[in-house]
Amino acid sequence: MGKLIFIVSVILSLCTVIASVSGYDGKVGGRTEVEDVKLNKQVQEVGRFSVEEFNRREMMRGRGTNNVYGELMFSEVIEAEKQVVSGIKYYMKIEVGTKSGETKIFDSVVVLKPWLHSKQLLNFSSSN
Repeated sequence: MGKLIFIVSVILSLCTVIASVSGYDGKVGGRTEVEDVKLNKQVQEVGRFSVEEFNRREMMRGRGTNNVYGELMFSEVIEAEKQVVSGIKYYMKIEVGTKSGETKIFDSVVVLKPWLHSKQLLNFSSSN
């Protein structure tokens, strides 16, 4: 009787773990593609934040509009993935405009912690 209870417990535990993992497309902590990224208001807002924060940091460093591209203007997020960490980490490809009228693509990584009302730009670099 004790063996039977043990076996049933193990089976139920495995079922719970499998169900939990399948809830994350089989990738606990892994990146997942954001669907309809161009229509996703939150992703577009995070992309706009990335560009504004990059411009702000450039001004703080004294580079401002003297960097390679000048002040960047947000156009849209064209691709995005998200990952659940201690918050939500977004990996984005962002289309921006430059003062010279060029269109460039930048890679950006931002972590959101909604319960702390926190957004942190971790990376913003040209996508070459």
